[in-house]
This record gives sequence, structure tokens and C-alpha cells, in this order.
Amino acid sequence: MKFCKKYEEYMQGQDQKKLPGVGFKKLKKILKKCRRDFHSHSHVHLDHAHGLHNACPHSCPVCDGTFFPSLLKEMSAVVGCFNERAQKLLELHLASGFRKYFIWFKEKLHGNHVAFIQEGRDLVTYAIINAIAMRKILKKYDKIHYSKQGQAFKSQAQSMHIEILQSPWLCELMAFHINLREMKANSRKASALFEGCSLIFNDGKPSLSCELFDSVKLDVDLTCSICLDTVFDPVSLTCGHIFCYMCACKAASVTIVDGIKAADPKGKCPLCREAGVYEGAVHLEELNILLSQSCPEYWEERLKTERAERIRQAKEHWESQCRAFMGV
Repeated sequence: MKFCKKYEEYMQGQDQKKLPGVGFKKLKKILKKCRRDFHSHSHVHLDHAHGLHNACPHSCPVCDGTFFPSLLKEMSAVVGCFNERAQKLLELHLASGFRKYFIWFKEKLHGNHVAFIQEGRDLVTYAIINAIAMRKILKKYDKIHYSKQGQAFKSQAQSMHIEILQSPWLCELMAFHINLREMKANSRKASALFEGCSLIFNDGKPSLSCELFDSVKLDVDLTCSICLDTVFDPVSLTCGHIFCYMCACKAASVTIVDGIKAADPKGKCPLCREAGVYEGAVHLEELNILLSQSCPEYWEERLKTERAERIRQAKEHWESQCRAFMGV
């Protein structure tokens, strides 16, 4: 079965959930129209010297006016929906006491392992199949136009944070899956969200690795590029880079007391130097649980150091507040 038909059938099955998707068939029709118009106006010529077709002109009204704006809008909707649903699922998993039951009632979810697994699997499938759809339609664009504009658009989408495989919530779902798998290792109900998803240590450096279908592979480096150690209390900036929470606060020139949300809205990522990355930062709590269970000795040692630093910063903060209040 061709991917286009498979994708259409999948999205039709999601109608009840009202999930946004990529208009794969519609975008293919746009490309076909572009190709027909291109040929009818004799804009494609055979290069006798090299046996190649000339590339599509830099200004293609069909693509510039319809294809890319449509795809951009659809990609934004897909990523936004995925992030929102993943956040709700993980919030429910991490909640406790009355708050958990309140969320169950509000979201009408069943508080059991099977329901968590199924919802997580559905989200993973949704993310991956849409990522593949985007990749295939951009590849088809480049094939028709003899260009690399599709790849350039993909890079642009990554810089705009609408590349779904870059979502920090996908990283959280990976950690969520491993945590559930460990919790239910001896249970017959144990099931997998990802095939071949695991936490790997190479020379003491951790990474999340996951092989997905259609040759899609995810590798997430879990070494903080500031302290050069395993990320502790990890946070993902909107550019996708992961740091220790305290390291990120230092890079943003804010204290632990104020928190990373108090960072300059124009603050830059210490690694890629992209601006405005702190406001939408995501605290990776599932990943934090996974790492604390996977390297307990390191975690205990790091926890003592972090506690001492947090107490020191809190003391300095309140002393400065008291001096300011008293006018000293």
C-alpha cells in the first residue's frame, strides 16, 4: 500500500479525536499542478550537455503561494496538538493525590496502566506518521523541482520549532515508556510505545536511543554541554537543547529562586546561540525520574551538591530582599 493511502486511512481513523494532520493528498495535487504548468509553459528544457532538467525558477507562484504556506500551517497545528496531548498525559502520570483524581475526572481518563500505555502509543504513532508524511512530501517537492528547497524548508521548520521529532515532549514520552516498562517488567500487561527504545551509556555518557519504523531513528544526547556531565534535573529550551536546570539558570543569569522563567525574553541558548529560548522551556520530569533510577550513585552525589547550592542561593536572595526592604 502506498504511503499516501495508508496515511489517509490512518487520519480517517482519528476523526473522532479531531486531530489535525498533513493534507498529503492536497499537497500532492499542488505539486502535480505545478509540474503541469511548468511543462505547458516550456520552463523545463533538456540540457544536452549533461542530460539533466533545469531547476524550477527561484520564484514559483504555485509553490510559494500555496504549497509551503499550507504545509507550514499544517505542521504547526500537528506539533501544537501533539505537545498539548503529551503534556496532559504526562501531567496525569506525574500527578498525585487529589490532583490526580481531579485530572482523571476532568479529562475522562481511566487511572490504570493500560490506559496510559494506549494513549502514549497513540501519541507516538501520531507523531511518527506525521513526521514521515512531512519528510515524504518535501522529498517529492525536491524531486519534481530538481532542487533542495524542500530540505531548506525542513531546516526552516526546525528553527521555527515545528519539527515534531524535535519536540521535547517526544523525549519525555520516550522516558515515560522506559519508566513504565521498568515498573511493569514482571507484568504481563507490560507493553511498548517504542520498539527498541532504551537508555544507553557510551563511555559513561548517556543518551536516549529509539528506532522507529520507516528508518526513523531518534538519538537524544543527555550530556549537559555546560557542566559536561549527565543532565541533572533536565530542562529543554525551545531550541531543543537539554541542560541541567541549574546550568540553564546560570547561563540565563537568573537564580534558582527566580527560576528560568525569569530569564531575559531575548536570552540566547548557550550552545546554538538562538535567541528567546527560555520562555517556553520544558522541565523534563519523566527523564529526571529515569536518570535518577538508572544512575543512583551519581544522582545522590549530585543531589547533595545541588541542595547545598540551592540553599546558598536562597539565603543570598532573602538576605538581599531584607536589605532592600530595610533600605540598607
